This record gives sequence, structure tokens and C-alpha cells, in this order.
Amino acid sequence: MKDKVFITTAIDYTNDVIHIGHAYQKILADCLARFYRARLGDRNVLFTTGTDEYGTTTEKAAKARGMDMKAHVDEVSAKDIAQLNSLNISYDRFIRTTDLDHEKTASDFFVKAYQNGDVYQEKYQGLYCEGCEAYKTLSELNEDGQCPSHKTRQIQKLEEENYFFRWSKYTNFLKGLISTDTLRVTPEGKKKEMLGFIEQGILDIPITRPKYKVSWGIECPIDSEQVIYVWFDALINYYTEGLPKGFWNEETKIIHILGKDNARWHVLLWPAMLKSVGIAKLPDQVLVHSFLSLEGEKISKSRGNVILPSDLVSKYGVDPVRYYMLRHGPLIDDADISIKALEEIYNADLANGLGNLVARVAKLCDKWKLSISESEDVNWNDEWAKPVEEFRVDLVLQNIWEQIKSVDKHINENEPWRITEEKKTRDVLTWEAGQILEIGKKLAPFMPSTSQKIVDQFLAKPIKSQTPLFPRL
Repeated sequence: MKDKVFITTAIDYTNDVIHIGHAYQKILADCLARFYRARLGDRNVLFTTGTDEYGTTTEKAAKARGMDMKAHVDEVSAKDIAQLNSLNISYDRFIRTTDLDHEKTASDFFVKAYQNGDVYQEKYQGLYCEGCEAYKTLSELNEDGQCPSHKTRQIQKLEEENYFFRWSKYTNFLKGLISTDTLRVTPEGKKKEMLGFIEQGILDIPITRPKYKVSWGIECPIDSEQVIYVWFDALINYYTEGLPKGFWNEETKIIHILGKDNARWHVLLWPAMLKSVGIAKLPDQVLVHSFLSLEGEKISKSRGNVILPSDLVSKYGVDPVRYYMLRHGPLIDDADISIKALEEIYNADLANGLGNLVARVAKLCDKWKLSISESEDVNWNDEWAKPVEEFRVDLVLQNIWEQIKSVDKHINENEPWRITEEKKTRDVLTWEAGQILEIGKKLAPFMPSTSQKIVDQFLAKPIKSQTPLFPRL
């Protein structure tokens, strides 16, 4: 295990505020960041998220609202921050691609790639998807000639002068990087997809757009008539924050967390860009999660099924939303969220499970005026936590719930409410209360507010019965 960990999420377009479909990635990254802070200490973990504010999607959204570009992105970014805060996301920096330090880093990066011979000017003729902010080949479109991720958008046919990045030059480098797990891509299926893309043939990619077509962007430092293309700009945000904070070095494990639609850029383009400018330190792992749908349908404004994270939090509470996402989200395969399933899991796992266990034991402890001493610190490297090394936070939660079941079994077998001998009752309750305190501590990365409530309640002297953690729906 390396001394430090740097965790990032993808940064979101500012055409509109993030919704529940974006929430899983942020909650997953936050859970991992909190876990590594518990293991390594707060100072040794850096966690960033943010907004990707340049490009045509943002420009069109601002114009449709009749707003100045900067005013529009300021508003959307502020709303995104509010949504993240509603989910108790403990990011160290919310980075924006309009931040001055990022603009300078992106410009310097571009110049260095140009000076190293990996940027050249040429005419581009081909297809472009505004939704992806990406150039497309025919093989990437469906049978109707549409982008599979943005079927309501018209694919554009472009003919323009651009600056290109010599992506193809790094084909063998990328193949070796991924096939040997020097850059580890998980799950395994996503790694195979990336290797398959390499086999199809990596082509050089345009990394600028003409200003007369896209005015909203970082000006190209070698040509004032062009702006830096969104992906070449956006990916550099990780380096903008990681380097000056001392988290872009060999002592740091760098983990990028993103959705499968962003995998190609992070797995194949970003390492090639770093190699191009002579940066030896590369990301260590890329976790590619799948998509989240709502009631069986893709989440989109056009379908009218957009739910904000704060909407769910205001109704069910932040920790139940976090628990549901982490236990049942699209870590490996696409997953569907439904209000019915959320409510069923809330009642079964939280109200009738964890919440009922805490209430039963606390009530008995209160009756006997029982106090327990501070337990030993949780071993974050123990067997129960091992699945986190594969990012399987769902399995870590499963292990915690097995411990909850074991305490429930102990209660049912010993029936402490029937015991009349004080010493025996206190012995039984002390063990059970100690287990609940340990469970509370283990829940800190997953359900931080609930964790703190349990720890505070069971370290009180004496332990007091309190209102239910999760009132039944």
C-alpha cells in the first residue's frame, strides 16, 4: 500500500445541474476517500470533483437561457455544489475548468505537447457528437447513425482546421500499460473493452476547435483563433490540483472513478497525454462503473424523469440514500433505481435491521444504566474490509450486515430482557453494545451521520435510549 491516495471523479458538464444519475459516482468516490482517510490519515488523502465548464454543450445552454457564459457556469457550479453537499460528499476541492490555475496548467500542458512534436495542424473532416463533446467514427454510431448515448442529438458533419494530438503514436505504450495492469482498469470487462478499442486502431484526435464555431473555451496558446478542445482541457484538471498538493508522485496511488461513457478518454487518452509531456507518474487505477436508470428508463430532462439528489435526501435522509446507492448501485453492471425498491430496502435493512438492533440494545442498556468503555480502533485492513481493494464497497457493507445479523442472533438466543441475574445481564449487554459500537465505527465511510450517532450514543455514560435512527416508512 502506498503512503498517499488521490481519488478523483469525472467532472460534470455545466449545461445543467447534476441529478441522481450522477450521484452514484460521487457517493462511491466519497466512500473510498473516507475509507482511505481512516486507514492512512486525513493528510494523506486528496479527493477532488468539479465541473467541466467549456465547450459547445455549455455554450448552447447559456445562449438558450440568454445568459452570459460565466454567469451561467457560476450558477450551475453553485447548484452542483449544493447537490454534493446534500449527499455529504467530503471533497477536498471542487475544481472548475474556468479556475485560473487550471487554465494556466492546461495552456502550459498544450505548449509542452506541441514543443515535443505531438501536436500538429490539419484539416478535420468527420463526425462529431455535441453530447459527448467527442469526434465519432461510423463504427461508434448505431444503425440509425446516432450516438448511442445521445440519441436525441443530431450527429454533426464537420470540416474545419484543427490542431491534432498524435494519439496513434502511443498505441503500443497504451497496450502494454493496460495489458500488464500497470494501469489497472476495473472491472475486468472494461479492461477488455479498452484493449479492444486499441486493436481497432487508435487515430490521432483533434484537440482544438475554431473560435468562430466554439467561442467558449481556453484560448489555444499557439493560435489565438482556436480554443482547446474540451477533453484535452478537462482531463488536465487532475494534474492541476494533484501536483501542487504533492499528490502526483510515486508515493501516491492515483485512482480515477468515472462512468463507462468516459472510460476511453481516461484510460487511453489521458496516459498518452501525460507521456507526451514527459510526466512519468501515471494513474494507478481507473474504476469504470456502469449506468444508473430510473424505473427502467434512462434519466434525462427530455423524459421528464430527472430527480435531484436533494429531493431524495429531503424525503429519506442522506444516509439511506448513500446506503442504497453503495449497496445496490451500478458498480459492475447497469442498475435501476426505483422508489419502491428504495423504500423496501430502507424498511428492511435500516428501520427493521440496523435501527431496530440499536434501539433494542440501547433500551436494555438504559434500563440497567450500563456504560461501556471505548473499544479498540477498527482495523481497516482486516478481513471484513478486504473487498475495498477491488472497490467492492457493496461486499464490505454485506460483511457489516452479517455482523449485524450475528448480534441479532446473540440477542435472540440470550434474551437479555429475561435474565434476572444482574452480572449475567451486564455481561451479555456489554458484548452486544460493544459490537454495535464497532459496527457504528465501521459504517463511518458509508453512512457518516449514522455512524457518529451510534458512536455518540454508545459511548454515553450511561447509554441512553433515543429516538429511532430510521423511522419506519
